[in-house]
Formats: sequence, C-alpha cells, structure tokens
Amino acid sequence: MKILLVEDDLPTAAVLCEVLTAQYYTVELATDGQDGLALATSSNFDLILLDLLIPKLDGISLCRQLRIQGVQKPILLLTAKDQSADVVKGLDAGADDYLTKPYKLSELLARMRALLRRGQTELAPTVLMWENLCINPVSAEVTYKGQLISLTPKEYSLLGLFLRNPQRVFSRSDIIDRLWSMDAIPSEGTVTNLIKDLRHKLKAQGMSAEVLETVYGLGYRLKTPPKTEETKGVLFGEQDEQTHRLAQTGKRKRQTNLASVNKVIERYKDTFAQRVTLLEQVEQALRLGKLQIELRYHASNEAHKLAGTLGSFGYEMGSKLARAIEHFLMGDKPLAPTQAPQLSRLLSELKGTLSKPPTPPTIEQFEPTQIPLVLVIDDESLSNQLKTEAMSWGVRIEVASNWAIALAVISQSPQAVLLNLNGQDPIEKGLTLLQKLKEQLPTTPILVIGEQDNLTHRVAVSRLGVQRFLHKPVSTAEIFEAIRVCDRRSRAVSVACPQDIGIAPPMPNGTLGLSGLASSLSAKRTLRERLIAQVLPKSQASEAKVMILDDDPIALELLSNLLQPWGLRVKTLQDPQQFWEVLTTTTPDLLVIDLEMPTYSGVDLCRVVRQDPKWGNLPILVVTAHTDLESIQQVFAAGADDFIGKPVVGPELVTRVISRIDRSRLQQELKILKRRIGT
Repeated sequence: MKILLVEDDLPTAAVLCEVLTAQYYTVELATDGQDGLALATSSNFDLILLDLLIPKLDGISLCRQLRIQGVQKPILLLTAKDQSADVVKGLDAGADDYLTKPYKLSELLARMRALLRRGQTELAPTVLMWENLCINPVSAEVTYKGQLISLTPKEYSLLGLFLRNPQRVFSRSDIIDRLWSMDAIPSEGTVTNLIKDLRHKLKAQGMSAEVLETVYGLGYRLKTPPKTEETKGVLFGEQDEQTHRLAQTGKRKRQTNLASVNKVIERYKDTFAQRVTLLEQVEQALRLGKLQIELRYHASNEAHKLAGTLGSFGYEMGSKLARAIEHFLMGDKPLAPTQAPQLSRLLSELKGTLSKPPTPPTIEQFEPTQIPLVLVIDDESLSNQLKTEAMSWGVRIEVASNWAIALAVISQSPQAVLLNLNGQDPIEKGLTLLQKLKEQLPTTPILVIGEQDNLTHRVAVSRLGVQRFLHKPVSTAEIFEAIRVCDRRSRAVSVACPQDIGIAPPMPNGTLGLSGLASSLSAKRTLRERLIAQVLPKSQASEAKVMILDDDPIALELLSNLLQPWGLRVKTLQDPQQFWEVLTTTTPDLLVIDLEMPTYSGVDLCRVVRQDPKWGNLPILVVTAHTDLESIQQVFAAGADDFIGKPVVGPELVTRVISRIDRSRLQQELKILKRRIGT
C-alpha cells in the first residue's frame, strides 16, 4: 500500500520512512503543505500521515483543502500539540484520527491498519488467501501450504495488490503508481521482470497453478483459484510447523523495525545539540531585552519539533523539556528580561539531557497494541456485520474460512473464538474442527452458533469445552455480549482459588481429608444459611417452579414430596434425553439434577445450561452420592451453584432450594433497580 507522509522534521520523517518501508509500505515524503497537496491530488495514495505544524500550508488547512477537492483517503494527524482545541480543529477539518507525539510506533502502525481497513469499500479479510497461498498483512508473512516464501518488498507488495483486488486488471503504469514513489519511477520493463520473478518464486515453492494471468493489451489480474481436493485438505492438515513459524514472524518484524530505528538514531544522534543553538540565541536576546517576534516564533517552532522528535529517539525527558520551552515561548504577551533565568534553566537541563547517550529502543516498544482479538470461523455475511460493529464493542474481528487462515490468526493469541457450526457440513466436521481448536487454544473461551437446537448437539459441544451455545436467529449485539461475558468469566476462573468454590484448602502435607472437607463444607453452609436468614426478607419462593431430573423414579417422588408442601410447583423428569425440551417449556426458577444418569450425566447438563445466555444464571443444585474432592470439583467446574449429598436430608434440601430461589430473585431485582437509577 502507498502512504503519503507530510512531515518537515527530517529525523522524524527518517524514522517513519524506515519503519514503514520495513512493513512493506511504499512511502512518498512531502516536507511542506503545498507539496503535500500537490502529491495527494495527483497520485493515488491509500493513507495520508499528516503533521499538524508544517510550513507553507499548515496541516489543518491542508486537510481542509484535500476534503474540498474530493480526496477521501484516510488522514491520520501526527501532532506534538497536546491541546484538545488543536485536535478538534484537525478532526473538524476532515481528519479521521490523530496521534500525539511522542508515540509508540506499534500504536501508529495499529492505527494505520485500522484506517486502511476502514478506507476499503468492502470489508476484506486481514489474512489474504488464494488456494493454499496465504498473506498475513499484520506480520508481512507469505506461506504456501504452511511453508514460508521469501519475497522482496516489491514482490510482496505486488502479490498483496492483486489479492486485495481480485477482479481488477492492473496495467504496468497502474502498478508503477501503486508500488513506486515519485522519485524512483522505473520503466515498464521493470514491472514485467517483477511479475516474472514472482511467478518463478511461487512455482519454485511447488505451486502448479498460475496466480496472475496476462490480459493482452490491458495488463494483469488475479486468476480464479482452481477448485481442487488439495485445497480442502488444508482444513484438517497438520500445520504445527506453520504455526510455530507464524508465531515467530511478529518478533522478527519487530526486530527489523528496531534495527531500522537504530540506523536512523545513529545517523541523527549528533544533530540535536546543534538544533538547540537557535534556542540559545533566544535566551541571550531575551536577557538583553532584544528578543524579536520573528526569532521568538521560529524558536517556538523549533522547540515544537524537538518535543515531537526527541521522544522517538530515546530522549523522553528531553521531549518534556522541549515542550516546556515551547509553552514558555508561545503566546502574545511580551517576555521580560527577568524571565530569562527560567528559560536558561530549561535550556541547561535540555543540553545536559542531550549530552548523555539516549535510552536505546527495545523490542518491547514495538509490541502490538493489545486490542482484544476474536477469531470468527465462518464464511457467511454475519462475519461482515461483526467486523463492522467490532470497534464499537472494543474488539478486533479476524475471519477465517478454513483451517489454514484460522492457524494464522491463532498465532496472534485471540481472546475468544466464535465458530459457526452451520458453516461446517456435516456436523461431525464442525466437531472435529472444534476439537482442533481446543487443542490449539485449551484455555481460550470458544462460542458456537448452531441452527439445529437439540440436546444432542448441545451436549456434544459442551463436552468439547464450549462456553456458549448461541441458537439462530441471533443478533450481533447478542454475540458481542456473549463474547464479553465469556471473556470476563475466563479471567475470573484464572484467578479463582479453592476457597472460592467452597473447598477447604489442603492440609499442611498437601492432602485434603474427606472428614476435613465435610467439616469445612458443613461450616460454610451453616454460616451461609445464617447470613441469608439475617439479610434476606421473608421468603418469596412460594409458587416458584422447580424442575427435578433423576433417572430413579423413587428419588424423583421423594424429592417432589419434600418440596411440594412448601408451595413449590415441581416438574419431574426421568429421561435425560428430553431435558432441553422440558426445560424450555417449563421455564423453572431452579434446577435439581442427579449427578449420575445414563446417556447424559448431570455434569453434561450443567454445562449445556450454562452455555445458553438465557439460562446462564439459572440456579442449579446437583444431587450426588459422591462427595470426594474430584467429584465436587467437577460439579462446580460444570457450573453448579451447590450440591446436596445422598441420602438427602429433607430440611437441608428445602433450605437450599428456597435460599437459592430467594437469592436469584433478589439479584434480578437489584439489576432492575440499577438500570432504573442508571448505575
């Protein structure tokens, strides 16, 4: 992609040009506003980086002129001015975003990628695919069947140009305009050789199909990829080597950026002290009472440039001192000789800072900005809707239509994964893909969208560790809310301790005796029930609905007879296979499930309930004869609120059920109250 950089400060421009070139961008530099206007209106750029304070035509005026003349490409303002009024003026003039100097280069690159995506007329996938050929623009990685391909910057840019515009024919002059800057325009024969070299490298990697086709008399375009069984095989093929290599790509790219910046620092390290000379002239003129307005204005601009540049060169304190000098010189009020000592102190500190070696940049400064990433495995229009709304939900969406693309995104450690099961036909294929996702991302929340709403599918995905099952039709808001809830719960579980789930801590020797466990649980129950009795008002659980599931008809009758005298409406079920149908038609206030049942266990059904957003907060009590540590941990991990040991004690069961229903209703009332008062 082609970037126009309008920046008059040569050290800053040099840093940006080095970094952007290392990222395979083609960069055109303009050092004043008039040149920037001429270039922007005569050439085709994908994005404009615009400094706010530039000579001849300032950044705000240039931005306004570009919009008046119909240039609608994204504009990112780069400014050392930290006053909000300047930022507002720039955005009102037509800029799309801004970044205050000094800034992290990783943040600059991330904002550029966001604007480039937003500037496209259609939502294109971040990972570009053609058959088994894959380009990851974020890491600048090109692979074929998982194997890395080494391309030159121009070869990489040429391939990306065609993959982003699959239907377009590019003439040689079009390619030159996109890939070369104005001061390095080659002949059309250079383009022909570039295409020939790219074809040769792809064939050498094992590609039998031609990627680019010649349209005689017009130019070149991307061919339609062949439909082969080989392409489908990538979906479940082994990609361990590719995953490892892709994981290393970001690190290598950051090392390249670091080396580029170090080269520029070495080139300009001795120039900053020289640039302070003008500021010293101002200090001397002020001391003698001879400071002219023109000299003061130039010095203020010089301090402004230093403030924006020094931070990027390892002089963070120098940047702050330069900004303090800029603020000292700004304004319309005359400066008195008595103020010279203040300027002298600032200059002395600045020169002292610049006399020391700069703080060397580190690879951590080039770490990508951590915007939560969600991998969506789908090939339907829903993906585009999610990408459109992702920014407003504070997440970044990457869409994968097959396993090869998914692996490229997995290497970026997504915070959540959304899998459309209906995009995988038959369902067994989707379950296989889900299993592979869990192997690659064992602790990452996974959500699935299904069209068939039946218990068999719900249990199948729950056994594979899915956190949420969303049933179509589902809105994008419901999807993002489910992602948010899963991510929050995932973080909570990662810091949970045994006491959080009612389990006593281990004995000093590392063991946990059953008697100690029972005693701890009993004490916690007694304390909890006393607190509930003190805090909650008189129980409102009468007329509440309780659903009981147990494959033993005798146990069902016993539990039902214990609860009904308390005014509870009880629905019993003996066959676990009918669970979901009965649950959705009964809409109970509380669920009592036996742990051990044929076909689907109590753990299976707990997970199924917790996967569904509608039933995520339904109180669940598990009845079990197993009170060993492993069984209890399994019960709580599946999402149960509490457990009751067999044989069931009547008063204990009634107390647990009523307390849980009252607590659930109180929580709902508190939520409603918070919404009403706006908290």
